[in-house]
Amino acid sequence: MIDLKLLQKDFDLVSSRLQRKGVSPETIESVKEKNEALKTAKAAFENAQAEQNAMSKLFGTYKREGRDITELKAKVDANKIVVTEMQNRQREAEESLTAMVMVLPNMPDNDVPDGEDEEDNVEIRKVLTPRQFTFTPKEHWELAETTGWIDFERGVKLAQSRFSVISGMGARVERALINFMLDFNRERGFNEVSVPQLVNRRALEGTGQLPKFEEDLYKVENDDLYLIPTAEVPLTNLFQDEIIPESELPIKMSGYTSCFRKEAGAAGRDTRGIIRQHQFHKVELVSITGPNESDAMFEEMVSCASDLLTALELPHRLVTLCIGDLGFGAAKTVDLEVWLPGQNTYREISSVSNTRDFQARRAKIRAKIDNKNVLVHTLNGSSLAVGRTLVAIMENFQNEDGTVTIPEVLKSYLR
Repeated sequence: MIDLKLLQKDFDLVSSRLQRKGVSPETIESVKEKNEALKTAKAAFENAQAEQNAMSKLFGTYKREGRDITELKAKVDANKIVVTEMQNRQREAEESLTAMVMVLPNMPDNDVPDGEDEEDNVEIRKVLTPRQFTFTPKEHWELAETTGWIDFERGVKLAQSRFSVISGMGARVERALINFMLDFNRERGFNEVSVPQLVNRRALEGTGQLPKFEEDLYKVENDDLYLIPTAEVPLTNLFQDEIIPESELPIKMSGYTSCFRKEAGAAGRDTRGIIRQHQFHKVELVSITGPNESDAMFEEMVSCASDLLTALELPHRLVTLCIGDLGFGAAKTVDLEVWLPGQNTYREISSVSNTRDFQARRAKIRAKIDNKNVLVHTLNGSSLAVGRTLVAIMENFQNEDGTVTIPEVLKSYLR
């Protein structure tokens, strides 16, 4: 959630940064007006309450002096109605402001490049050189037929489109990848955490998926629980409503979960294969830091994901997302895109984002730093999307006869 105090202090700054993220000037002005209305309503309530307290104290004085309290009692009773009315107006003003602010995106960092979509993202560097094939490389759904690793038809039979079944060596490689990723991240200091894959509304509000993206989520009827779209949600919200001692920072976590997304905004994209599924596995990195340490942690998380791909011998590149491709809660994002020879292009396999204090303000996560309670910074990143990593292995390690060679670092996990 954006900082309303900053909005009051420097409206032009907040306005210009939100407009870069696509928020209209009219919406920003409306937020300002609603915030002023809340301040007015709060002042009116506090004044009415103060007057009520002052009049209530007079009862003792009147009784000691033997004065008639009839008129005073009438004033107190009348003011009680005013206090209640002012309290209701304050609550309504709070709800109106909160409803608007909760769907406003995070303010981008100043160094986020301009641009409209993924075509305008800025390449940072490439890592590893793509293999030169002596034959025309196949795409992973073609390799699925020769290897038997992925069954698309039975996935649809069991559920619907964008679900698949992975079996045999494919399932073993998938499990090996999960274990390898978790071990790799643990060696980098990220504590492994196993979390629920169902969360409540408050958790999704805390990390920014609700209320704006409800149509992308799977909800359990009558329980007000949602299947998680990413482990970022439960891992971050582990510290919801808490004040973390400074000595415990930074908190570095890694967790494996299944993820569930309706992909409501991706109709027609990646309809073949398992690039874009309704259910997929992912190993996530989440960090919680003090405000001055998040930039360094951001670079550490990007390096961790990149080094993991390097260990798997997968060529990839790092790109800074432009303003038009930046996510709702992110202040800055670096995507890692893996080379897919079957598609002859780089495709996203990880996103690492610094949300600054945006999520912390929504989830009320603070730290005790220099004897003051301050909002922490939260960061998240894929490390990695397991299905897309499986795709990358199939395409990069394919042989002319349609078989797939296992990367060296995974062999010990397949014994």
